[in-house]
Amino acid sequence: QVQLVESGGGSVQAGGSMTLSCRISGVATGRTCVGWYRKTPQEEREGIAAIDRDGATSVAESVKGRFTISRDTASDTVYLHMNNLQTDDTAMYYCATVEVSPWMCVPTVITTAPEPKWGQGTQVTVSS
Repeated sequence: QVQLVESGGGSVQAGGSMTLSCRISGVATGRTCVGWYRKTPQEEREGIAAIDRDGATSVAESVKGRFTISRDTASDTVYLHMNNLQTDDTAMYYCATVEVSPWMCVPTVITTAPEPKWGQGTQVTVSS
């Protein structure tokens, strides 16, 4: 059974940085597509980063240059590094695994692939 547990959220002022963690069990990060998506207070969902089983990464245009995704295969943990946070980044952040081919492992597929597995989420609040 695949389980994901996110951590690292909280409150930060605009311009600050934060790193979210996602500990995964039940599947090795080196064997699946893992990504992060967020749900805004307006209930909009946006896939923002993904890392495929080979370690190739991609991020959404909206966060490019500010957010990066990485992983530690030894601990099956995936990270979302967020810099220069803005108030528009305020959202609930979720990590998810989806079963897709590596070339399909991109941020948008995190919210559109069938039968994703996701965690409980972690709240990020950015104040001005």
